[in-house]
Amino acid sequence: MMVYSKKKLQNSMDIISVAIVEDNHDIRSAMELLINGSEGYACIGAFNNAETALEKVPQLLPNVVLMDFNLPGINGIECIARLKAEFPDMQFMMLTVYEDDDKIFMALEAGASGYILKKTSPGDLLDAIRELHDGGSPMSSQIARRVVAYFQKQAKPNPALEALTSREKEILDQLSKGFLYKEIAGNLFISIETVRRHVHNIYEKLHVRSRTDAVNKYFNR
Repeated sequence: MMVYSKKKLQNSMDIISVAIVEDNHDIRSAMELLINGSEGYACIGAFNNAETALEKVPQLLPNVVLMDFNLPGINGIECIARLKAEFPDMQFMMLTVYEDDDKIFMALEAGASGYILKKTSPGDLLDAIRELHDGGSPMSSQIARRVVAYFQKQAKPNPALEALTSREKEILDQLSKGFLYKEIAGNLFISIETVRRHVHNIYEKLHVRSRTDAVNKYFNR
């Protein structure tokens, strides 16, 4: 069953149009009331499943779509991925109870630009919708901390690289991007022979025999 509402927008240049995809009737109704009762916002569609959203959102073209994760049938991640592929400028924000890393990054990879927990206060939710509409990527503080922790972990330095000189690290970075020796020489304003000498030293210090092995060590794989 679809819950659908559309508010006539007059002088709507400053009004953010929002669609909600949420299967819990009480939560969906509360969000719809909040958005329609707040100046500068209009809920133009509220749906309890992804299948209906996939049909109606392309007709409504809201500025922002609030998406639940668990939905009957197609889940919220798949719904975002399909709509984002068709409407790349449309902004999507997950509104969910889930805080685990897998679901966060699945949502971001699918095309969500915001990730807000359902326990977020009404005022903060409205602020997040406007921030998303204005080009930001709003996240609940708990989610932002998880994202930061993930990238800090990914960026952890590889001790194997400490033996390399600054120039050797530059060349290894160039190798990781797929540049040929000639291109590296041009990029760094050095000779091809100098590049070869540095690459030989890199292989010796990292105890590898190929570009692939060196790049794998560079990315700590």
